Amino acid sequence: MSNAGPGGRSPGTPRESPRSSYRLQLQPGFGFADAAAIADYLAALGVSHVYLSPILQATPGSRHGYDVVDHSRVSTDLGGEAAFREMVRAFRTAGLGVIVDIVPNHMAVPVPESLNRPLWSVLRDGPDSEFASWFDVDWTAEDGRLLLPVLGGPLDGCLADLTVSQLDGEPVLRYFDHVFPVRPDTERLPLPGLLAEQYYRLADWRLAATELNWRRFFDISSLIAVRVEDPEVFEATHAVILGLVAEGLIDGLRVDHPDGLADPRGYLGRLAERAGGRWVCTEKILSGDERLPSDWPCAGTTGYDSLGAVGGLFLDPAGAEPLATGYVVSTGGAERFAGVAETAKRAEAEQALAAEVTRLARLVAGTGHPALDGHTAADVASVLTELLTAMPVYRAYVVPGEPVPAESAAILDQAAAAAWPRLAERLHPVLACVTELVLTGPAPLITLFQQVCGPVMAKGVEDTAFYRWSRLVALNEVGGDPDRFGWSPDEFHRFAARLARDWPGTLTTLSTHDTKRQEDVRARLAVLAEIPQAWTAAVTRWHDRAAALASGLVPDPDTEYLMWQTLAGAWPLGRDRLTEYLVKAMREAKTRTSWTDPDLEYESMVLGFAEQVLDDDELAGQLSRFVTTLGEDARVNSLGMKLVQLTMPGVPDVYQGCELMGLALVDPDNRHPANFARGRELLAALDGGLADPAGGTGLGSESRSVGSGGPPPRASTDMEKLLVTATALRLRRAQPGWFAGSYQPLAAEGPAAGHAVAFARGLAVTVATRLPVGLRRGGGWAGTVLPLPAGQYLDLLTGATHAGPRPLLSAVTQRRPVALLVPAGSPAPDLDAAAPAADDVS
Repeated sequence: MSNAGPGGRSPGTPRESPRSSYRLQLQPGFGFADAAAIADYLAALGVSHVYLSPILQATPGSRHGYDVVDHSRVSTDLGGEAAFREMVRAFRTAGLGVIVDIVPNHMAVPVPESLNRPLWSVLRDGPDSEFASWFDVDWTAEDGRLLLPVLGGPLDGCLADLTVSQLDGEPVLRYFDHVFPVRPDTERLPLPGLLAEQYYRLADWRLAATELNWRRFFDISSLIAVRVEDPEVFEATHAVILGLVAEGLIDGLRVDHPDGLADPRGYLGRLAERAGGRWVCTEKILSGDERLPSDWPCAGTTGYDSLGAVGGLFLDPAGAEPLATGYVVSTGGAERFAGVAETAKRAEAEQALAAEVTRLARLVAGTGHPALDGHTAADVASVLTELLTAMPVYRAYVVPGEPVPAESAAILDQAAAAAWPRLAERLHPVLACVTELVLTGPAPLITLFQQVCGPVMAKGVEDTAFYRWSRLVALNEVGGDPDRFGWSPDEFHRFAARLARDWPGTLTTLSTHDTKRQEDVRARLAVLAEIPQAWTAAVTRWHDRAAALASGLVPDPDTEYLMWQTLAGAWPLGRDRLTEYLVKAMREAKTRTSWTDPDLEYESMVLGFAEQVLDDDELAGQLSRFVTTLGEDARVNSLGMKLVQLTMPGVPDVYQGCELMGLALVDPDNRHPANFARGRELLAALDGGLADPAGGTGLGSESRSVGSGGPPPRASTDMEKLLVTATALRLRRAQPGWFAGSYQPLAAEGPAAGHAVAFARGLAVTVATRLPVGLRRGGGWAGTVLPLPAGQYLDLLTGATHAGPRPLLSAVTQRRPVALLVPAGSPAPDLDAAAPAADDVS
């Protein structure tokens, strides 16, 4: 199975795509040996590949692995290379392949700095270091030095905390836990003279935002960008990973943050060549209707586009305006998200990312363009700020030396048109000049502008505006547009058909290590779109009681509104988790407090308010009762979203633990090890023939048919979601040909047709219920049917059989709101827990 781009092109053409994947978040306490221990469970679940977070040596204690310090070795914190090989052996025995997350864009600036030997060499030897080409440093900006913003204040006030000592026979400079190399033959100088002679300048940590002269990851000064566009740097940073690929120990790669690279397409081409055409997906965030560039040599994205499409399918667009009205009345906030995002993006460009904008302005000024005559550096920075703010996507994919694609030119034209009225008339010629230069000017300027667009978008939207605007936070997800409220079945079908045609090997997902809230939280919150008046009334009641308890000491309205949605979405939510979330949310919003300038008094007041909410029996009871009223409809959404994602075109990924119901929030809440023991226990019970309360006696059972009368008893939500997950994954494993690219939308007929979404993949038919509150209010299915070819159909989720050609949806969904139908007359697919042979892991 391979990716075929538009028009039959196959830029990536992986040798074979996974059939499904399961993401494991490795960390100290859950390393390679722990992953190996659940190989049999993952195989029984039905996945074909285990998808691992980064495996190279990261900063000691890292819980995510994206802060690599040493590309030359497998992480000792996770067990080391020997344990990695043992883990792969266990996976192979279980018939599982291996996908590994790689981080080409950046590595850590660790503490102590000696852990990063390439960076250490550059700090010691400057531009003469053998590793000088690794990092994107503007040496001219600091008189040949690299700015290190690590001090607690101005240098003069920190001199007493700086000492010179020895490390492994080398003189070093120490500042608390920081350790820096000393330039040879300068160690005997007095401290002020020694500092002046180094290839780095120690500075107040606050100067990172305005004076940093090297490229980093977003605005994180503990992550320095790596120049993998240099072939020697590429080879050095990929040697271990590509060696494991060549040995057959790694079957696929996930590329982190490709938008930070100088040339994403060129990088992916080199990676495809060196990896022998293995399956590769990219963490490309697509905004709005943006599409993945058709000439990228990869299998597709990591699935945020599918996450938005599936979530939108289960969201009632009729709830948009009443929820907006309730939000505005409660908070005084904006009716639409776009303006909030624009303000946040501008603030990021002016403040946290000012150093990047200043560097761009220097490059613009260096062109000597006549339109710049008479204009200051501040003028150019203002123009760049507005242009970056107006960019509608993460980057426009202009490659220096190549003709500018029409799509790229259109994106810049759109941004310039939006920036135009925001600038004084005297700056309009500068805007036209800058727009031209970032398309056709010097290569360093074109490249850096592309690399700065992503941080402005990500930090402004995902990490700021999403925490400032909370009409319905189920929509505030990576790559999402909260102003787009819901997808019709037809819109979803067009999206899925395009994936089947253009990117059949792309990853699809509902939850990742970076989602703002887990899929079942979003599924529950989606119900609010069907009951907007009830939600607004509940928030008003809760606010009034909480404000009385707090004697009027209440959070700012947006923070409070976000808190109520968080409680409703993730209830029951303990004090520690709520506190951790609220601190992050407040600091990300940057309205009353922030990471760089925390207002601890205000934060303490907000956390005290939240604690009073949890401690008040009346309020806690009201919250619990309200969440209970959402339960059945949230279940419908959760199961429907999961089945659609697992059976739609693409490679379905299950984030650790999401085969069960889960209510995790943003990291670090969603990165804790999953409850694999419970998953294993429940899966064994299903496979062992435990009677399923909603019908059937286990996975793929044929023991009951529709029509036995009476509503079924409620199943465990964990058991139900596990049943849906394992059944769909095992069917994909048993019948890969059915899911190899075909996609046929199926349209229900009848008064409630809009409440069903259905499609066929080969001989398998997916049926899901959507907008359950509206379905109930309308009197149910009321004779609505699903036209199918004549014949008998077996529902693998209940064991019930249904007769075509026009089965009633009331019968198909009687026992569950979802169904996975296969022809009953053909040989039943083998949904046994056993995995394929060890040499067949595609």
